[in-house]
Amino acid sequence: MEHYPQLIPLIILIPSIGAFINFFWGAKLSERGVAIVATTASSLAFLVAVLLYAYLSGSNYQAAVVNPPLLDTWIRLPGIEIPWQLRVDTLSVTMMLIVTGVGSLIHMYAVGYMHGDERFSRFFAYLNMFLAFMLTLVVANNLLMMFVGWEGVGLCSFLLIGFWFDRANGVGWRNSNAAKKAMILNRIGDFGVLMAIFLTFWTFHTVDFYKPGEIAVVNAGESAQTLANKGGEAATTTGEAAAPVTENPTTGEIVNTNNTQIATNQLGIFGQAQRMIAANATVQLGPFNWSISTVITLITLFMLLGAAGKSAQIPLFVWLPDAMAGPTPVSALMHAATMVTAGVYLMVRSNVFFAAAPFTSLIVTLIGTATALVAGYIALGQWDIKRVLAYSTVSQLGFMVAAVGVGAYSAAIFHLVTHAFFKALLFLGSGSVIHGIEHGHHEAEHIHAHSGAAGHHDENAGQHEEEFDAQDMRNMGGLRHKMPITYWCYVFGTLALAGIFPFAGFWSKDEILASSWLRGLTGTNNNLGGFIALAGLLAAAALTAFYMWRQVVMVFHGDPRTEAADHAPESSAVMTIPLIVLAFFSLFVGFINTPNFIIFKSIFGEERFTHWLEQSVLNAHGTEFQWLLALIAFSVAVVAMILAGRIYGHNKAIVNHDRDPLQLQPETAGLFSFANARMYWDQTYYRLFENPFNVTSKFLADTLDWAFWHDWFHNMVLARGFNAIATFLSKPVDLGLIDGAVNGVGSLARWISGRLRQVQTGYVRTYAVTILLGVVVVIIVLLLPMLNGNG
Repeated sequence: MEHYPQLIPLIILIPSIGAFINFFWGAKLSERGVAIVATTASSLAFLVAVLLYAYLSGSNYQAAVVNPPLLDTWIRLPGIEIPWQLRVDTLSVTMMLIVTGVGSLIHMYAVGYMHGDERFSRFFAYLNMFLAFMLTLVVANNLLMMFVGWEGVGLCSFLLIGFWFDRANGVGWRNSNAAKKAMILNRIGDFGVLMAIFLTFWTFHTVDFYKPGEIAVVNAGESAQTLANKGGEAATTTGEAAAPVTENPTTGEIVNTNNTQIATNQLGIFGQAQRMIAANATVQLGPFNWSISTVITLITLFMLLGAAGKSAQIPLFVWLPDAMAGPTPVSALMHAATMVTAGVYLMVRSNVFFAAAPFTSLIVTLIGTATALVAGYIALGQWDIKRVLAYSTVSQLGFMVAAVGVGAYSAAIFHLVTHAFFKALLFLGSGSVIHGIEHGHHEAEHIHAHSGAAGHHDENAGQHEEEFDAQDMRNMGGLRHKMPITYWCYVFGTLALAGIFPFAGFWSKDEILASSWLRGLTGTNNNLGGFIALAGLLAAAALTAFYMWRQVVMVFHGDPRTEAADHAPESSAVMTIPLIVLAFFSLFVGFINTPNFIIFKSIFGEERFTHWLEQSVLNAHGTEFQWLLALIAFSVAVVAMILAGRIYGHNKAIVNHDRDPLQLQPETAGLFSFANARMYWDQTYYRLFENPFNVTSKFLADTLDWAFWHDWFHNMVLARGFNAIATFLSKPVDLGLIDGAVNGVGSLARWISGRLRQVQTGYVRTYAVTILLGVVVVIIVLLLPMLNGNG
């Protein structure tokens, strides 16, 4: 078992191989072959994660840093060495289990959902690649390797959100625009991550989280025995431990595990930060000399910007609801197990930084709480079944981010875990509903096409086909009798999301609320943030219960409102079995972290998940169970659900074919319309950013580049100037001067030759006289010197 950590490269390699096979040979395989490759790859990755969990459980949570073969020196420049190192600790293994476990169920579900799609193999190649990049992100032992996975999931989200880019009637354009929107907004967040990496490297001269042999959860002043109980970590690839880590060869006991013997510059970024904070060190940034606290505040603010992009927080959250353009399994994978959890993971992994930056923590709390409230309110007014869940995801991510802000790092990851199960269940359940509605619609069209008035119905059928929206909840109703398995699984997911006892969401939400309350009461920093988070998150929890039960009533209760709903069939077993598995975990996964009360402690143990995370997250801590607060939160959720049932139940969900009951009441009509319009976030961004950018880019492209630069400058300045110079050189210079000189020489030669021609008369007497005259001239020339000498 001690060699299990060396399996960790496989958790990235196996999904990568699956993606590679389906990329290049998937088109030649059958759907069954493609599905086997993809689901086997994700399942084997899950098996590796389970083995790593077994390693940690059996080795006193001894973390490991692994250098995979051939990649031990990833980047090596003068003064810079960044290895491709993979980290095995309780936090990374938790994320591995969620990503691969939930991801494998989504892969299985997608086999049935994507059946018949012409790009079936490409879709599963993208899914496997998505897993590979997300796993790269969570197993990285340094910020730069993590950023590779960070960018990779951004790329995969672009490819999967816009997967149906070629659909007719403008749908393909909307899908591709949604993909571009996600890419652009995430690039803004990526700027923050890059700046955080640059500042971190400048400050600590490394980007490694922890060095091999370094203890992640050591505090100054702890005894050797305490540190030994927490466990050390060794470089498993070399078999060598760092100097402070020693092992008794007889008993195998880890002793003398203390970072105090490691030089500061040999520690990772978090270990160095702890020492520098304790020493009140300063950092030279160009001409400025800043305290380490100020630098860490800057680093964490930049990390928050990155998390706001990836985990869809205000102001960068508007991309996530549009991401519903992708196939439903993509939505489930993105919202439950992969991309959107990356920001929360980054902040929890960097808990040492955030715990030392109270100003950033307050900002994190405010942003998370505001996001939870805003997204929960917008979800109240949506008709699209997936869009409601998308805003729900944004809201729940707000809960996690707010938990990070109040220092409840273990509660944030606990809610991430429970949310992964019930949100995957809800998205896959919505996909099952959409699948059933689409089949019901086709069945209804088929019946009309073969009815007695076939001609009349055929004419209207095409129009109805274009207008019909299988995701619009107004086209549903009565599905609990048509799709009973989907219904009950959906109810389980709804109760878990609403925080109803004893479902998973009850435990994780309660821990966040309790942590906020205790931070407000007893915290030395961010007291105000604790009270704000408590009030805001309680209100968001009420909104969650209301809009989720509204959705259940609109989709499943009452009478079918369309023929499509009346003919909707239950989904196949390949789709319903993953729903059942997720429903089971949505009920029971919360018991991994039950607090100390009643019978649960003796059955499930006390806060076992928190104790698990404490081995790798320095500031993870349990929260005392708050009976009164839990009762209030539970009561608020129940009252909200009862209120939603009274408003929407008994076939009152839709009024006048397309209106919500809240639209009929003057006191709620404006609030509903504001929520339905998504609080005009997109319109505001369009006016403030998108339209000015479009106008500016159009001016630069059409006026500056084309009209001025191309038409005027190129044609008037360059072309006319060139033509004028060329004309001058060709006529006055070339023709007048150069050709004139050459032609003048020729004319002179012709004139001289013409004159000399006249000498040639053809008469002998003329030639004789000429010779005689020549002889006389020669004699005179010869006699001239003699005549001059005599003179």
